[in-house]
Amino acid sequence: QVQLVESGGGLVQAGGSLRLSCAASGRTFNTYGWFRQAPGKERDFVAGITSGGPRPWYADSVKGRFTISRDNAKNTVYLQMNSLKPDDTAVYYCPARLCGFGYLRPSDYDYWGQGTQVTVSS
Repeated sequence: QVQLVESGGGLVQAGGSLRLSCAASGRTFNTYGWFRQAPGKERDFVAGITSGGPRPWYADSVKGRFTISRDNAKNTVYLQMNSLKPDDTAVYYCPARLCGFGYLRPSDYDYWGQGTQVTVSS
């Protein structure tokens, strides 16, 4: 039925770039987010995008470096990550919700992907 699959993670040196993709199937969502979680740490909000708001929203730690976007025809959301830092190292997750517009909290979302690993070396 509903599935979210993240991809695009990998190993990159500090200052490099990666683009993550999240492909949704089974349903059409109006709200997507990106969260990340390092080993032993909490899952933190990174970026969110919704059809009910004027613009995406970003965590302070990634503003000016990361860009979230979506392709409605493909049911896919992206996270373009530039100027990567070692502190960006984490598993990145793509959650989605069907009918609401909130995206800042994990509890806002109905479905989650399995995550993709991003490792940034110094």
